[in-house]
Amino acid sequence: MAEIKNVGILGAGKVGIVLAQLALKAGYHVRISGSGSVEKIAMTIETLVPGAVPATNQGVVAKSDLIILAIPLSRYKNIKPKLLKGKLVIDAMNYWWETDGIREEVLDPSSTSSEQVQQYFNKSTVVKTFNHMGYHNLQEEAKPAGAENRKALFVAGDNKAAVDQVAQFVDTMGFDTVVHYNIADGIMTEPGSELFGASLTKVDLQNVIDHFDETEFGKKIQAGEQG
Repeated sequence: MAEIKNVGILGAGKVGIVLAQLALKAGYHVRISGSGSVEKIAMTIETLVPGAVPATNQGVVAKSDLIILAIPLSRYKNIKPKLLKGKLVIDAMNYWWETDGIREEVLDPSSTSSEQVQQYFNKSTVVKTFNHMGYHNLQEEAKPAGAENRKALFVAGDNKAAVDQVAQFVDTMGFDTVVHYNIADGIMTEPGSELFGASLTKVDLQNVIDHFDETEFGKKIQAGEQG
């Protein structure tokens, strides 16, 4: 896979802005799009992420090696699959009822959100990460590799090479990683799970994952109840 130098972020909300800040600090070239016109978000970007380039979705994707989806989950189908064809894509989205509305209108209850995102963008390679830690924690707790009490992020996807590359990217952004080569395992970090909202070290994150099946959320998943 191509080396990641240019990072594109679709979504100029709180998560998108924080990830743009971290990516710039890590030395990447960053382009970001929002729900409105380029002119509408330009001032926000200039103020909060000086150095990032505001662009249309097409402009972001065309010039980026890695795309981060940081939009409300209910809006991912507003993006045409062919726009992201051949791209490495990070799914940083979550279902959230206050933003997305009724779950059954957004997601098929028979599979996880990231499985459905991967199925929709079936010509792209999707990896799930950045979704279980709050944007404040992402902003405030990024640390260099080897730093004491460095926090970790869960990284899951079906393509091993892509997952490894995204894990390396996450490391440059300031976080250790716990990697799973199965995108369905992203269910462990979705709202309702013990990990959602958690800011943990790699050891503590791994411990929670190891005991996932014993949690109430894990038992629900095993029983076929998602949500």
